[in-house]
Amino acid sequence: MSDDVTYQREMDERPWGRYTVLDDGPTFKVKRIEVLPGKRLSYQRHARRAEHWFIVEGTAVITLQGERIEVAAGHAVDIPLGADHRIENASDEMVVFVEVQHGDYFGEDDIVRLDDDYGRVE
Repeated sequence: MSDDVTYQREMDERPWGRYTVLDDGPTFKVKRIEVLPGKRLSYQRHARRAEHWFIVEGTAVITLQGERIEVAAGHAVDIPLGADHRIENASDEMVVFVEVQHGDYFGEDDIVRLDDDYGRVE
């Protein structure tokens, strides 16, 4: 194996911001996620993965099972398997968090969108 092999990280731009996959294994995936000011991800749930969100920059508003909580940089929230959840950036500064997914499947088709600002509800 050559020392000059470059690893290409998975990245994607979304209407709410962007994400970068930092690590990926058979039972986990780690992402760095940036949420633009005034934007939010869909209100969703997963059947095959739980998530741990650690806020590293800004203050996020997290909705978990219908309850809204503010979470500042340096703090974390656990999203249990099957729980309804969303993160939003109600400020005018970027929100950045690290998401650790744990489960047996991480495909986009394990997302059930309950509400979405971008018309992606099933």
